[in-house]
Order: sequence, then structure tokens, then C-alpha cells
Amino acid sequence: MITTFTKNASIALVALTAAAMATTAVSAATLEEIQASGTIRIAVANEIPYGYVDPNGEYLGAGPDVAKHIVEQLGIENIEWVTTNFSSLIPGLQADRFDMVAAEMAILPDRCEQVIYSEPNTSYGEGLLVAAGNPKDIHAYTDFAENPDLKVAIMAGADQLEMMQALGVSEGNLVTIASNADAISTVSTGRADAYAATSLTASELDGQSDDVEVAAEFVDPVIDGEEVRSWGGFTFAQDNTALRDAVNEALAEFKQTDEWASTVMGYGFSQADVDGSTKHTTAELCAAE
Repeated sequence: MITTFTKNASIALVALTAAAMATTAVSAATLEEIQASGTIRIAVANEIPYGYVDPNGEYLGAGPDVAKHIVEQLGIENIEWVTTNFSSLIPGLQADRFDMVAAEMAILPDRCEQVIYSEPNTSYGEGLLVAAGNPKDIHAYTDFAENPDLKVAIMAGADQLEMMQALGVSEGNLVTIASNADAISTVSTGRADAYAATSLTASELDGQSDDVEVAAEFVDPVIDGEEVRSWGGFTFAQDNTALRDAVNEALAEFKQTDEWASTVMGYGFSQADVDGSTKHTTAELCAAE
């Protein structure tokens, strides 16, 4: 028979153990450990053309295709792919659910405080997905600040939120959705008048339905006197500098080849995107105000 004291002691022990586990920092697998095991875990957010899984189960996109080349150069034989929501990418790295993210996640100062980035792999501009015919005549992110009757959808965790806030768009004008997969229905049903995303994402969604289209004559947002452009890189846990450095070295070599340019341009990135990818370093982007 278990006494009350023993039960209470057991409960206390379980509680203490749980608390200890909760406060123990999770360390990411090191480069040495990954190379020894022969397998690296890489996450994507299932966003075309950045990183996604096709109907045949193959992982494709500007991030995964470049990552495949880099992993081979690092002597790692296998990739264990992980698909998750965009908003779960950083928490997943912090919890050691994967070793690297190949989602072309924009390099932003607040994210640099939570994870570390490779040097930029790509650059890309902004866009808007609107209902077919663009009945509300929307052409810029600033339209949502100037017209309180307009609502714009943004994806949870995406950097379009910071852009909208900087442009003075009211919180009441924002509609948050979980993923790009929800964008077409959100716009076509009128829950939001537009979906703010990168030009590549908007164009990809446009091709999936006749009920939506890319806003023509789109005016690039200008924040603090600078035209907005994003730089995407590979992402790692804060303490995984050896893996990040090795990826950087292989990435720098790959970006000197025609194969790299043809790889990313094969997913819709323009020559301007390719040329723009070297305009800023990650240190500069992380330090931006």
C-alpha cells in the first residue's frame, strides 16, 4: 500500500523533474555529430517556390535544391525532411526538432536574436494577391493604411506584419491566416480584400485559381526611405555556428557558378533577384534598424 507521504513525494519528484526538463536548454546537433550520423534534418514551410514537397513526396524549391548541393559538399549522405508551418520554423530550431531550415526565411533583426542565418541565398520583392478583376482597385500596401474599409491578409509569422505596422496599417485591417494554402479562399470569399506576400508567392497562388490574380501595377512599399526587398537565407539554432559556417563556405562557392543561378531562376527568381542577393551581408541585415 502506498502511503500519502509516498504519493506526495512521488508527485513532487515528478514535478521537479518536469521543471528541470523545461528549464534545460536543448542543444542542436553539431556539425561533427551530423557528419558522423550521415543524416541532417532540414525543415521547410511548404511554400512554393521557396521550399515545398510535391505530390510525389519530393522536396523542391530554391531552398531545398541549393541545400541538397551544400549537404553533398559537406559529405552528409542523407536528408531527413520536415514539413511544418512557417510560424513553427524558429521554435522548431530552438527545440532541436530539426538542424536547419531551407525556407528562404527573410533575414530580419528580430529573428537574428532568436536564430542564426547563413549569408543570403536569394532576394525577392513584395506583391499582392487580390480577387479576380481587382474590384477594390488595390495596388499597394499603403492602400490599407489609407482606406480603413480594406482588409489585408498576412501569414502568421511572416515579415509582412512588420511592414504593415511600419506603414501605419491598423490592426483592425489585418487578417491573420495559418499558411499560404488559406490565401485563395480568404481573398476569393471576401474575408480579406487582398493577401500580402512576396511577388513569387503571389504569382504562384495566382496560377492556382481563376478567382484571384496578382495586383497589376503594384507599387513597392517604401519604409524609412528604402524600397522594401527581402533577403532569404538558411537558418540554424543559435549555438550551431560550426554548421552555419560550413554551409556558408559551401554556399559562397556554389553562388559563383552558373548552376546556382539557373537553380534559383528555375523557380521564378529574376535576374534582379539573383543580382540583389549579394547586395547585403547577413551582418548588415541583422543590424538594420
